[in-house]
Amino acid sequence: MGWKNSGDGYGHFSLLLHWLVALAVYGMFALGLWMVSLGYYDTWYHKAPELHKSIGMVLFAVMILRVIWRFVSPPPAPLASYSPLVRYSAVAVHLLLYLLLFAIFISGYLISTAEGKPIDVFGVLPVPATFSGYGAQADLAGDIHLWLAWLVVIMSLLHGLAALKHHFIDRDITLKRMLGYRITSSVKTEK
Repeated sequence: MGWKNSGDGYGHFSLLLHWLVALAVYGMFALGLWMVSLGYYDTWYHKAPELHKSIGMVLFAVMILRVIWRFVSPPPAPLASYSPLVRYSAVAVHLLLYLLLFAIFISGYLISTAEGKPIDVFGVLPVPATFSGYGAQADLAGDIHLWLAWLVVIMSLLHGLAALKHHFIDRDITLKRMLGYRITSSVKTEK
């Protein structure tokens, strides 16, 4: 297995992006829930949101890279054992997860820049505020951000359960491909 995807398996870079984004999304979700529970005099009251914003902006860039990578190195073909419903569902769920993540990034950006201040990414890169001062922008974007975050976590859990179903019930190689196992050429994929 190389860095690029092949017709029957994921490459190292796709696997790295997938699992890095998955870990970051769950970490950001936990950080977000924790930081809104902090009181004004807690040590992390100001630090946690800045960390959340910085990681969010880096994750946004990683997701843009991930989308570009899908065009540079398309994912492997679906297994021949997949029904048409499974094929269409997989495409729909992946597309929905990508759209939800980008909507989360945009809503987070709108929360963070509502007062016209840039987002300072780890003290290195200021991301300017392009939309600000629209009344209850932060409140509306905050509500959207929270609901989308819950939705992406629930959808990703269902995505994980589907992978486990493929592994334990269907006994196919779907999960093994996402864990980087080498797949023998005897496995039939759709061409």
